[in-house]
Amino acid sequence: MKLFVSEGNPHCLKVLAALEETRVQCDVQYVNHEERVVPFLSRPTLPALLLPGGLHLFSSNAICRYMFEVSGPESSELCNQWLEWEATHLQPALLQALHMAVLQGKGSEVPKVLQGPLNYLDQSLSKGITPYLTGEAISVADIVLWAALYPVLSESSLALGECKFVMAWFNSVAGKDSCKSAAQKVLQGKGLQSIKSYMQKQPVPQSSQCRETRPCNSSPAEGDEGERVVSEEEMEAAAFTWRKGLNACTFTTDRQHPILPQEGKRNILVTSALPYVNNVPHLGNIIGCVLSADVFSRYGRLRNWNLLFICGTDEYGTATENKAREEGLTPQQICDKYHAIHSSIYKWFQIDFDFFGRTTTEKQTEIAQNIFWRLHEYGFLVEDIVEQLRCENCKRFLADRFVEGTCPHCSYPEARGDQCDKCGRLINAVELREPQCKVCRQTPVIRSSKHLFLDLPKLETQLEQWLDKSTSAGDWTANAKQITRSWLRDGLKPRCITRDLQWGTPVPHPDFKEKVFYVWFDAPIGYLSITANYTDKWEKWWKNPDQVELYNFMAKDNVPFHSVVFPCSLLGAQDNYTLVNHLVATEYLNYEDTKFSKSRGVGVFGDMAKDTGIPSDVWRFYLLYVRPEGQDSAFSWADMALKNNSELLNNLGNFINRAGMFVTKFFEGCVPAMELQQEDKKLLALVGWELQQYIQLMDKVKIRDALKHILNISRHGNQYIQVNEPWKKIKGGDAERQRAGTVTGVSVNIACLLSVMLLPYMPTVSQTIRDQFNAPNSCINTMLQGTGTFVCVLSAGHRIGTVSPLFQKLEVDQIEALKKRFGGQQTSAQSAASTEPAAMPASAVAEVAAVNGVDPEKAKQLTQAVAEQGEKVRALKAQKAEKAVITAEVAKLLDLKKQLALAEGKSPEPAPQKGKKK
Repeated sequence: MKLFVSEGNPHCLKVLAALEETRVQCDVQYVNHEERVVPFLSRPTLPALLLPGGLHLFSSNAICRYMFEVSGPESSELCNQWLEWEATHLQPALLQALHMAVLQGKGSEVPKVLQGPLNYLDQSLSKGITPYLTGEAISVADIVLWAALYPVLSESSLALGECKFVMAWFNSVAGKDSCKSAAQKVLQGKGLQSIKSYMQKQPVPQSSQCRETRPCNSSPAEGDEGERVVSEEEMEAAAFTWRKGLNACTFTTDRQHPILPQEGKRNILVTSALPYVNNVPHLGNIIGCVLSADVFSRYGRLRNWNLLFICGTDEYGTATENKAREEGLTPQQICDKYHAIHSSIYKWFQIDFDFFGRTTTEKQTEIAQNIFWRLHEYGFLVEDIVEQLRCENCKRFLADRFVEGTCPHCSYPEARGDQCDKCGRLINAVELREPQCKVCRQTPVIRSSKHLFLDLPKLETQLEQWLDKSTSAGDWTANAKQITRSWLRDGLKPRCITRDLQWGTPVPHPDFKEKVFYVWFDAPIGYLSITANYTDKWEKWWKNPDQVELYNFMAKDNVPFHSVVFPCSLLGAQDNYTLVNHLVATEYLNYEDTKFSKSRGVGVFGDMAKDTGIPSDVWRFYLLYVRPEGQDSAFSWADMALKNNSELLNNLGNFINRAGMFVTKFFEGCVPAMELQQEDKKLLALVGWELQQYIQLMDKVKIRDALKHILNISRHGNQYIQVNEPWKKIKGGDAERQRAGTVTGVSVNIACLLSVMLLPYMPTVSQTIRDQFNAPNSCINTMLQGTGTFVCVLSAGHRIGTVSPLFQKLEVDQIEALKKRFGGQQTSAQSAASTEPAAMPASAVAEVAAVNGVDPEKAKQLTQAVAEQGEKVRALKAQKAEKAVITAEVAKLLDLKKQLALAEGKSPEPAPQKGKKK
């Protein structure tokens, strides 16, 4: 990499400080302000970063973000919001202030210009409890804002008023060696005079009042720094591309099965984490796995990648046994029933699997047992005696997820038997304090049993070598890297791969014939067996690491099993298996201010969405708009209505509908002739740039960020129509009528481009747009060639079809009714049946009551209270409430649990004190 900078350029201060702070290996070359280092830009643009692949970044914020993400975790949502605020609100004010102070000698007027942004920043910092903008550690947001403000805040002659929180933060960042060094290199201790020559080259800023707008709840467009300047060369290049026209080949949606790897093509294997068959997936499950994978798969096909997308239901394990017991069915009947439910839900959400299978198959047994014997043969399995929790009331050993208690590491009161949701540590169920059976709420006892373990410590060196290669070459999300690193940092321990169950893949070893494979050894092998049920040539995908790229999509809680446990199984089998190249993990999607709960009627589940009357494309759009890429996000009915009515109806739909209606109304349904002027070429260049950003982001699986560029294009289009007013010009003379025709023709072609970009997100809407405009199928594979090709698809004389609105408004009363319906407002009969654990049979309750003198009715009420208080604690933690508030609510939760134990006839141990370290 090579970084081009110039002295006296405040934007170069940003990138040099970021470079020093991150210590990224990069050559730095100083050039003068006039030097053109980006070959396709006519005007000098600095700083600029030349990437190893030959691409250039020439936005200072994009360069800074790139450096931070290369050297560490992905930027958080809050960080992105601050970068957007800096670009869209702070920079315009700073440009005006610096112009006044440096070139006009009006330093006394600078405080007035900067008052709004500085006050907003000061208020935001005053509410924070961390030393930096986004947390305890310095982030790219701190570097960018510090560098932007450095010329004015380090100038004592500018009386900027008292912003004590801003100054405390500014001085803290300025004290960093990286910032001191960068400031000296760029400004050389000369203050404002050092940037005079740079300012003389900048356009005169328009005087405008800066808006005191808080960082918005979405990531900014990549590298957005106010309105983008488009050069003459960019305009001419865009016009040249526009005239190229369509490819001769036609895109086809018909896929020839079985899809197999091909020589000379990019062969992509996409898997989505296998959903548990016994649950109905909620919106968080859908966006975290299948929907994200579907969007990427659809995009990959548009890019002409040779892509196979497989998934299926995970059907073995205790959860299935328990569900069968609840419903009075056999485990196989439960699997058949819920597999059909899952298939129906995904079909309604338009999830376009190449194959959706299941794990209860002969292929699963065959492949899992083969891997087992190979691990056994190569010495990667060990035997050990395991202490397990057994519920004497239920008369069975308890699977990890059917035990709940207090975490031995962080004292979280609702840790599961396999993992704590709060601290993320893996735990053995017997380590839990105050364990309870989640089925009957009795205290289980410890029993011993002999089991087989995967010897992870023995495989650790192989794993680390593979991980170093995969994480550096592939697109692993920041949370996937972080979670994996934390596992390795703590040191790997042998992992049990067998269970005392009946419903599972049988262990073929004669000494363990009564046992089955533990679901997290067995379930990921489902990817292989599902592929084997799709094609008998499955090994061409799964034993072909040199030709195949594997993408795994999942929520963050599944990461360790896909980045450590499953790869170790395949590495130990020594059979040339394809291992994951790109591990894409989301954070969690919450529901409003709480969590999804089927039993309490809270949240929208997959089988309910279609009953709302809202089209599946709108559901897809909103879930992808709030996709939890960098941190947890929340589904909100009010926000969904806002995004539907503003982004879909008023922005995207309004532009596409107006463009089509102009053709119908003013030009008798035929696209008019177009004579491009500079304004049109500028629009083509802007749209082309947004398309390039979209492709770059989608290639990197930045699905939510890429969506913003689609909406940016329709915003450009709406502004273009509004400024040119074709509805007025059509009534004028020949020149004005010609102008109306050009604006209309360019607009309908942009609408066609939008239909292509929307296809991965909203497939039905995408097809509807193309149908309304009679767009040829070849537009699909033309537009997404290379880095993006915006060509004229609908030439003069092309007849469009019937144009109609694409979206409908979501009304307030409609949304309020839906919010109430899915907010846990159930009938009393439903509420009584909706406690989180399944109730004991009446006879069992009577027996326990007779022996222990318990109060079953009170226990039922307290169980509900414990569940509600638990949700309250989780919500407060998700909202990052003050520690004292959370502690008080946790204390209430522990007290309720003690009361519940007493009501159930148990003698609870004193609640452990939280947060004390030994």
